[in-house]
Amino acid sequence: MSIAKNRYWILRHGKSIPNERGIIVSSMENGTRPEFQLAPDGVHQAQLAAQLFQNELEAKYIPLADVRICYSPFSRTTHTANLVASFLNLPFDGPQCKVIEDLRERYFGPSYELLSHDKYEEIWDIDGKDPLVGPGGGESVKDVAGRLASAMATIESEFEGCAILVVSHGDPLQILQAIMHAANEHKEPTYNDLASILKEVQVAPVLSQHRKYALQTGELRVLI
Repeated sequence: MSIAKNRYWILRHGKSIPNERGIIVSSMENGTRPEFQLAPDGVHQAQLAAQLFQNELEAKYIPLADVRICYSPFSRTTHTANLVASFLNLPFDGPQCKVIEDLRERYFGPSYELLSHDKYEEIWDIDGKDPLVGPGGGESVKDVAGRLASAMATIESEFEGCAILVVSHGDPLQILQAIMHAANEHKEPTYNDLASILKEVQVAPVLSQHRKYALQTGELRVLI
């Protein structure tokens, strides 16, 4: 028996202008700026991902009426989700597309904002040692896991029997996969709702492994 009421796919945004420039853009203030949307290569990646998603829907005989796109409010994820919706002929301002703030990028803190991507290694080193402690002023893995669990609870409460495409960012999607896979493996008979299971699995041994679920920009993957 599935732990969720819906089927889920995840999509990391296409290559963005910050990716191209090699800088970290993780605050809501910066992330929603229009100049930080997709680079031309990222537009192409998003269109390819949309084609792959359509192929999966067709292979599983899932009608477009059952598709929902839930996305982060950042410019690069909104741009990606919009391109996928356009490819599928779904109105982006309609009920099948929903922005969810809890799907936003992980905030890495003021010590890393707008600095080089090379700094990610420092952050992931901290995560590996203790995922309950984040970089100074930024979110820990546990912080992100908590809001992703809330996002999943929101989606599960609003939709049932749908094919959900979650469009988000590298670290959040790594963390989401870590907790969802743990939930799927360690579900207890006493729990019958996803929110309760996800709360149980937010422990250091699970959270510290998130890097093994890394996605490339524009990569589509089945979640559950």
